[in-house]
Amino acid sequence: MKRERLTQIVLVIVGLFNLALIYFLYTDLRHSSWLLERKNEIEPMFLSFFIPVGIFLLMAARRPSEHRSMIALAAWWNISHGVVMAIQTVEAWIHGVHRNFTDVIVFLVIGVVLLALLPAKRGVVAPGVA
Repeated sequence: MKRERLTQIVLVIVGLFNLALIYFLYTDLRHSSWLLERKNEIEPMFLSFFIPVGIFLLMAARRPSEHRSMIALAAWWNISHGVVMAIQTVEAWIHGVHRNFTDVIVFLVIGVVLLALLPAKRGVVAPGVA
């Protein structure tokens, strides 16, 4: 029971973290900074993917065992995103551009924690539970 409660807490934290990205999406779109300052149309689209994931993780927090696939999707999504960002960071360093690894670590940790807390498949009894 403690594991399920911990899973619920982590899902709420990660869900709120993803949902909070709506602020950055709003400011990008409101001020057209994606076009005028950075000339990077990918950022708003990228942020728009994380916001629905946050909503679904918050919904999954009620009964994590019923939303195993959603949790696994969010975990692997964060891990794959972290790996791509790690590659970009290394390439940036190779070309003399300083880029911080903090965001890489954050996404990888989120993904690994979600995988570690992934509920057991339905109908499968956990070891030691009778």
